[in-house]
Amino acid sequence: MVKPMLKADLLNGLNEEDAGRVMALAKRTILTSGAELFHLGDSAESIYLIARGRLRLTLPMQVRDREENVLVEERVPGQTVGWSALIPPFRFTLTATAPLETEVFALSRDALHAHFAANPLAGYAVSMNLASVIGERLQLFQTMWVREVQRMVEARCA
Repeated sequence: MVKPMLKADLLNGLNEEDAGRVMALAKRTILTSGAELFHLGDSAESIYLIARGRLRLTLPMQVRDREENVLVEERVPGQTVGWSALIPPFRFTLTATAPLETEVFALSRDALHAHFAANPLAGYAVSMNLASVIGERLQLFQTMWVREVQRMVEARCA
């Protein structure tokens, strides 16, 4: 059995035993510096908990006739990435890259669904935690969007 992470946002509210059961489903992966964990648009089969290191979440954009990966946010140990694995249409909405050696635990959608069908209280807790992770992302994008609209309005009024 994989030892549960003490401060994983996805496992908040689970007792040690339930967290351990969820983590027993996980597969440990080490990413080398510069490695891509997933790419925008890829099929999302697993959600990931960062154990060590860091992941940069970027959005590829055309900037002055070239594609550039624009940083959206960085995620650190204890945080979740890849929530698209549990939310239809199960496609990643950003690209995740490790700027340094990073350890993650991958939890497959199928394994989690089976576990939560047998353990609905754990499924409910994880679902609520997942909603918080998604809500944080929505707030981040709303803030970015408001800043951009504000710049456009100020430029128009100048």
